[in-house]
Amino acid sequence: MLTEYIVAAMKQATYQVLEDQTYYGEIPNCEGVWANHSTLEGCREELQSVLEGWILLGLQLGHSLPILAGIDLNFHQEVA
Repeated sequence: MLTEYIVAAMKQATYQVLEDQTYYGEIPNCEGVWANHSTLEGCREELQSVLEGWILLGLQLGHSLPILAGIDLNFHQEVA
C-alpha cells in the first residue's frame, strides 16, 4: 500500500525549469514536498526521497495525510 501511495503521489508531481536552469518539482497535494536539482531525473529522485520522509514523519507525528488514488494511510481508531 505504501508503494502505491508513493507512485500515486509522484504521478501528481509538477516540474519546471528555473531561471538558473535547474529543475524544481513539487507535489501540490503534499504540502511542503518539493525538490530542486540540476537534472530532471535528479529532481525526481530527490522529490521521491523527500516524499518518503514526509510520509514517515507525518505518520509518526499523527498528521493527516491526503488520500491519493483512494489510498488512505491515516490511522483510524475504531470506537467500541
